[in-house]
Amino acid sequence: MPAERRSYSLLQWFFYFVNMFLVRVMWRAKLPDKLPIPDDQGAMLICNHRSSIDPCVIQVVAKRRLVHWLVAQLYKPGTFIARMLDVFEVISVRKGGNDVSPLRTAIRRASAGELVGMFPEGTINTTDDFMRAIRPGAVVVALRAKVPVLPCYLDGSPYHRIPWMPVFMLSRVKLTIGDPIDLSEYYGQERDSEVVNRLALMCVKEIAKLAGHDDFEPQIAGRGWKTWEKGEAEQPSDDKQEQQQD
Repeated sequence: MPAERRSYSLLQWFFYFVNMFLVRVMWRAKLPDKLPIPDDQGAMLICNHRSSIDPCVIQVVAKRRLVHWLVAQLYKPGTFIARMLDVFEVISVRKGGNDVSPLRTAIRRASAGELVGMFPEGTINTTDDFMRAIRPGAVVVALRAKVPVLPCYLDGSPYHRIPWMPVFMLSRVKLTIGDPIDLSEYYGQERDSEVVNRLALMCVKEIAKLAGHDDFEPQIAGRGWKTWEKGEAEQPSDDKQEQQQD
């Protein structure tokens, strides 16, 4: 379903230009001109995760289309950062919670032709490994919403243990975006954990290829992961793994 064209609010426009300055000047980002999908097509964006500013870089390429990122709810409602996240219409996920509403929101937005973003690693990768073990929630959303997966690779994102500190850190960031991954052959199989895991690994391998790591073999996090069970209101049996998308 095509997305309804709507403009940013005044507050969103203000932060859009602030973000543009940071991405272009502070982080000197090298970016593609646009996303490789039609302007009215929904998609699930996935990316490696090295910094709290990763969504900011990708948003510049999305231009007037807001990317709704699934973000761990780490800040108390009403705080400055929590309000900032509300302005950008993120989909908050309570860590360790059993609430499946974030996934339902992601599916609804993607089905309506909007852009949804997830980091398969579920948290910022501070290790020496290319990527941490992944969670397959993004594939479940893509299958349910019947949208393609768009692999992205970010290199050079500045990291600091304090989430807002990278805003003040100079760097040289490069964003590479791959071709959309068509999962239409597997629509209706989102309850098959074997299929979902295999597709998740395939999609993350595409991120690795963008980085030049053709031999990288991603791993699924945890054991016994299952997708929605029949008769349980489409609730994932292991919500913690799906919902820790940061």
